[in-house]
Amino acid sequence: MKLTQLTNAFLIVGIALLTVSILTSPVLAGTKYMSGSPDLSVTIVGNNEFAPGTTVPLQLQVQNSGLNEIKFVQTDIVDTDDNPSTAKMVSVSLLPGDSPALIKSDPQMIGDVKGSSSVPVNFAILVPDNAKAGKYSLPVELNYTYLQNAEQQGTDSITYRYVQKKVTFDLPFVVQSAITMQVSDVKAENINSGGSGYLTLTLKNVGTDTGTNAVANLSRSGNSPIVPVSNSVFLGTLAPNTTATAKYKISVSKDAEPQDYPVEVSVMYDNADGETQVTPSQKVGVSVGSDVDFTITSQSPELNPDKKSYVEVTYRNDGSVPVYGAEVRISAVDPFTSADDLAYLGDMKPGESKVARFGLTLDATADTKMYGLDSEIKYRDALDDSHVSDTIKVPIKVVPNAGLAALMSNPVVIGLIMIIILGGAYYLYEYRRKQQNR
Repeated sequence: MKLTQLTNAFLIVGIALLTVSILTSPVLAGTKYMSGSPDLSVTIVGNNEFAPGTTVPLQLQVQNSGLNEIKFVQTDIVDTDDNPSTAKMVSVSLLPGDSPALIKSDPQMIGDVKGSSSVPVNFAILVPDNAKAGKYSLPVELNYTYLQNAEQQGTDSITYRYVQKKVTFDLPFVVQSAITMQVSDVKAENINSGGSGYLTLTLKNVGTDTGTNAVANLSRSGNSPIVPVSNSVFLGTLAPNTTATAKYKISVSKDAEPQDYPVEVSVMYDNADGETQVTPSQKVGVSVGSDVDFTITSQSPELNPDKKSYVEVTYRNDGSVPVYGAEVRISAVDPFTSADDLAYLGDMKPGESKVARFGLTLDATADTKMYGLDSEIKYRDALDDSHVSDTIKVPIKVVPNAGLAALMSNPVVIGLIMIIILGGAYYLYEYRRKQQNR
C-alpha cells in the first residue's frame, strides 16, 4: 500500500514538472522584426592619393550600420529566414566619374552584409601618364536586396517581400602633382662584351606638372651583364614637354653575348607641393657589341735554322669597337729566341689591320715543321681602361736552308771544306818550306 502511494506521488510530480517545462520553454517561441533596413556606406582603406603613370590596388570597405529596431517574441510566430537589416547579394561597382582614372576591375560581388558588419572589396585602377593633378570623385554604386517585410499566414507559412535598392557614394580621389618620364632616345658608345663605354639617355617630361631638383638614376636590371659605373645625373628642372640628357659610364661583363640587354632608369624630383617623388622605373634596351677580338690575316712566315730573321705579322681588329694605343708582344720559346719581341700597332678601328715586325733567331737544331708562338695585344678602350686580348697564335714555318746556306749547314759539306782547307794549308806550308831549303 505504501509503495503504491509513493509511486503515484512520483508520477504526479513528474507530470507537473513536464507541464511547467512545456509552458516555459523558449524554443517554441518565434521572433518577428517590425522595423529595420540596411544602412550601407563605403570608405577607402588607406591612402587615396596616387601618382600619374601607376597602376594601384584600391581597397574599399563596405559597412552596414543597419539595426533591427523592434522585435517580437511569441509562441505562435514562425521565424523568418532573413533579417530586414541584412543587405543581400551586394554588388559593388567602381566608376571613374570626373577623374582621369581608368577602372581595370569589373563589378565585385561580396554576398550578404549583415547589420553591424563590414566587408572589404578590392579594385585595380590605372592613373594615366597625362593625368592632371587635382582632387576628384570616384562614384561607387551598391546594388543589393533586403527583406522589407514578412507576412505570416496561419502558424506554418510566411510570405516574403524583398526590395531591390541602388545607392551611390562619391569617394575623394587625389591625383598627386607629378612628372611623367619618357625615354625618347638611347645612344650607346663603344659598349661591348668585357669593356666599358658610355650610355646617353634623352629623358622627356610628357606629364602636365613640373619637377624640380630632378636626378636621373640608372640601375642594373636583374642579372643583366650591364653594370652602371656612374649612376646619378642631376637634371635640374623638368617642365612639361621639356627634355634633358643624362650620360652614364657603364661596364659589361666579359661573358655577355652580342645582343640587347636591359637597364632601368628612374627620376627623383620635388613636385609642386614640395614633396620628393620618384617616377616608376623604366627598362631601356642597350645594344652590346661583340668582345674585342684580333685575327692574324698574313701568311705564315718562313724561317731557316741557325739564322736571325725579321717576320711581319698582320693583325686585324675583328671587334665592334675601336681600340687605342695597341701594342703586341710575342713569346719566343725554344727553339726560338728574340730580343725584339714587342711591336706598336697604335689605334685600330673595327675592321682595320696593322702590321707588327718581330726579330726572331732560330736555333740550328730546329726541326723543319710548323710552330705556333703565343702573342697578346694590350690596348685601351674609349674610357682609357687597359685590357689584354686573348692569346693569338702566330704560325711560323721552319724550312731547310737553300743554296749556299743549305750547303754550309750540311755537316758533311762542312767536313769536306775543312779537309780541303787543311789540305791546302798543309800544301802551302810544304811548298814554302821546300823553297826555303833550296
